[in-house]
Amino acid sequence: MAQPASRHVAVIGFGTVGVGWTALFLANGHDVTVHDPAVADLAELEAKLAPCLESLRRLGRSGTGRLALADSVEAAAAGAHFIQENAPERIELKVDLLHRLDLTAPEGAIIASSTSSLLWSELTAGCAQAGRVIIGHPFNPPHLVPLVELYGSDAGCLDTAEAFYAGLGMQPVRLRKEMRGHIANRLSSALYREALHLVEEGVASVEEIDQALRDGPGLRWAVMGAHLTYHLGGGQGGIRHYLDHLGPTQERRWQDLGQPRLTPELKAKLIEGVLAEAGGRSITQLEAERDAALVALRLARAEAGR
Repeated sequence: MAQPASRHVAVIGFGTVGVGWTALFLANGHDVTVHDPAVADLAELEAKLAPCLESLRRLGRSGTGRLALADSVEAAAAGAHFIQENAPERIELKVDLLHRLDLTAPEGAIIASSTSSLLWSELTAGCAQAGRVIIGHPFNPPHLVPLVELYGSDAGCLDTAEAFYAGLGMQPVRLRKEMRGHIANRLSSALYREALHLVEEGVASVEEIDQALRDGPGLRWAVMGAHLTYHLGGGQGGIRHYLDHLGPTQERRWQDLGQPRLTPELKAKLIEGVLAEAGGRSITQLEAERDAALVALRLARAEAGR
């Protein structure tokens, strides 16, 4: 399947993820029609998009696609050649929504779901043309974090989607088999589980654990993944030396990893610790700080050829 010539994209759902996708599409020159029953008017869309578009301008993405608001899923999808669905993670809702989109979208249109945890085989249960429905899962915020994870049954549709996302400046990664949570969320969940265990065991505070991650492995992971990081950890012998000589230390740590439960006591510790770390800053302030740092990091990586 060749990449669609149309530059009309539909965005279904305008929560945090939908806002980021919409900004990214617009900044790359695509016309975007949004549908979200909770959005009142075009002015609300524009207000939420403004800071995202400013961040993208700093990254050199300054296209001026046209923005429209539709009053139904069907109206948004009509005429669109790429549809990004971002509804809440409720299987019944998404199955119904994707079924309606499949019935409505023009022939050849691709329907991508931003689902973070549901399986493609579950989502497409009601679709007559399931091959054109794919997983297109971003990492939040999607306009600044370039990862998009892809899965589907039709290689041509995946080729088209991969080219489309790459044209937006994204870094697509294809899954060879479907897996709940895909790749990045599974890795994040494994790390977060141990972070909670450390809090539960009183090893360190919430803020200290975040600091250890941010100022330690987080810096390395921003430029190199876990496998290459351990390849360098093996010195001149590389990954072979690491696995042969230091692999047993990994196994000992795996055996000691925690299995925390979100008890009321642990929840209270986490809430208290996170609010202390936030230091009175609002969600909006924290998002602005995060986005500014992500822009700076993206620019630094580009300068370093990463």
